[in-house]
Amino acid sequence: QVQLVESGGGLVQPGGSLRLSCAASANTLDYYNIGWFRQVPGKGREGVSCISSSDGSTYYADSVKGRFTISRDKNKNTVYLQMNNLKPEDTDIYYCATALMAHVPEGIECFGADYWGKGTLVTVSS
Repeated sequence: QVQLVESGGGLVQPGGSLRLSCAASANTLDYYNIGWFRQVPGKGREGVSCISSSDGSTYYADSVKGRFTISRDKNKNTVYLQMNNLKPEDTDIYYCATALMAHVPEGIECFGADYWGKGTLVTVSS
């Protein structure tokens, strides 16, 4: 069974940076796309950023493009989310999950799949 554990959340001022880590069980990154998700009021969990298991291709939500970077280290079984220029609206619980990355007419989309971590809280406030 896949296990995912997030860490790295905390309190940061607007404009600051955080790096989130998603520690996965052995070899998970070889078989599963991994994404970071956060809650969207009135909707559901939004795909913030995702990375493909096959070729490392990435997805970013429009709201974080140019500010967040997803990466992976297969030897450490870890996926990272580098978050720069954080804004108060980025405040949320960030979840790591296995992901479905789908190509649609509007572009690539990313959805959470079967396995989820418990989340790590990111608070952006002055």
